[in-house]
Amino acid sequence: MPFATDSKHASYYAATAPQINFSPLSSAGAHVEVAVVGGGFAGLATARGLQERGTRNVAVLEARSIGHGASGRNGGFVFGGYSRDARELLMDLGPGPARELYALSRSAVGLIRERIERHAIACDRVEGGALLVNWFRGSARAEAEMQAQREFLQEHFGTIWDEIDGTQVRAWLDSERYGSGLMERDAFHFHPLKYALGLAQAIEAEGGGVHEHSALARIEPQAGGGFRLWTENGASLDAQQVVIAGGGYLQGLLPELTGARLPIATYVMATEPLSEALNPIRTPAALYDNRFAFDYYRLMPDRRLLWGGRISTLERAPERIAELLRADMLKVYPQLAGVPIEHAWSGLMSYARHKMPQIGELAPGLWFAQAFGGHGVAPTTVAGELLADAIQGRKALPVALNRYGLTPVFGKLGLLAAQASYSWAELRDALRARTAG
Repeated sequence: MPFATDSKHASYYAATAPQINFSPLSSAGAHVEVAVVGGGFAGLATARGLQERGTRNVAVLEARSIGHGASGRNGGFVFGGYSRDARELLMDLGPGPARELYALSRSAVGLIRERIERHAIACDRVEGGALLVNWFRGSARAEAEMQAQREFLQEHFGTIWDEIDGTQVRAWLDSERYGSGLMERDAFHFHPLKYALGLAQAIEAEGGGVHEHSALARIEPQAGGGFRLWTENGASLDAQQVVIAGGGYLQGLLPELTGARLPIATYVMATEPLSEALNPIRTPAALYDNRFAFDYYRLMPDRRLLWGGRISTLERAPERIAELLRADMLKVYPQLAGVPIEHAWSGLMSYARHKMPQIGELAPGLWFAQAFGGHGVAPTTVAGELLADAIQGRKALPVALNRYGLTPVFGKLGLLAAQASYSWAELRDALRARTAG
């Protein structure tokens, strides 16, 4: 089946989001209390968090367009937790700090929901939960691991995941691929780019500045305190404090940040709308499986199937992404062989070696938030809340964050090591699937 995308709109989100533009920074000598560099979820959440606490004079500077990076290209899942496994979190930090960080991510889900409603953000929200399904059907070991995970989360973090037996999974999903599942009821999914644009509009409506196409050239500390930010087009902005939240697309500006994160690509595609005769998914839940490099997908309100997966250090052409993900989709739903793929795209996530967000202060008044890859929608909002409190002096950043600092990733060598690790994990999952039963 040919790939039916329009190359100008490779991303489904970009093709279906409203055309909302924000003016570039053009003045010289303007002044704000806080300047936020990066117009993704972390930067927008920080700016909005500051406004909600009374700091109205904020500005967001985005090098390209709002939500250009991973924030406007991800799967749209909104649920608790981090990329680092909850068991590892507990081992790293001990019960109290681990519960605190995990609870912040769950609270962030509610805050995102609240902001959507308060600002009437039309972002195609679907309150369907998130369903984790067992890829290794027939494996007693995999079923036991799923049950142990549910019990662990409930005992140590107070998180309730519902057990879904295999019969019910197959009633919801027209596939013989999966065994049982676990349902996180409080999760939802949405159109991430529409949410980012809506949040940016809310920031402007509250008196903040949002500036697209305002790539930062340099940051100059000022003798009397604060910073002067210069954009590549020669505009400048003075700020008492600065937050750097550029993720995988911010390169070279601050080497200590660039050297502590890996830009990792993930792939997503969207089919054409499914006909009424095709009804492979009969649940409003967002779906993912229990492999290392898992599939994640959901049926959207317009009946397109959005499908994501794979982890790579390579950004590929849309045609190749469509080919790879189509093959993955047909392993689960072979009945969709005749459905054209309309959009395919990739995006760079920023990862730390420890798989946790990096949030902190480089120098007095110079803050950062990065490395949200793999599970970032709620944790970016966590970062915004923590930074807003810290910037205003209300509450210091949690000490537990010091455990997850700016660990060096060793540049290209780190990328090669990451690719080798991912490839080995994929092979291990494939071998395990063959022996399941």
